[in-house]
Amino acid sequence: MNRAGYVYILASQKNGTLYIGVTSRPIARIAEHRARRFDGFTRRYRAIRLVYYERHERVVDAIAREKAMKKWNRAWKVELIESVNPDWTDLWAHLNQEARWSRPPLPPPCAHAPAGSASSAGRRRSR
Repeated sequence: MNRAGYVYILASQKNGTLYIGVTSRPIARIAEHRARRFDGFTRRYRAIRLVYYERHERVVDAIAREKAMKKWNRAWKVELIESVNPDWTDLWAHLNQEARWSRPPLPPPCAHAPAGSASSAGRRRSR
């Protein structure tokens, strides 16, 4: 099964230090950057503002895009960011909102089971 992939750019501030990353789980990964959970580039340079992201249907396509973007000169990266986010606004809330609305709705709980049956009542499993 192919998973979607995301390429993202984090910045320390407007026109500040840039970090380009790729992930298949953007909410969790960017939350890790923001919480400074791991030693590394984003923690050292405080690049935690999400200023750009793009979704790819296949994670391999996102990886290829990330590798290409890392070879770009800084001016091209800034031009890309400013083409969609001229004020370098933190897009973290936007990404969360988009993820919440793009999820398919959950089916009703045990819609096939009659009301009051063991499967609809949430029976406990024995260990």
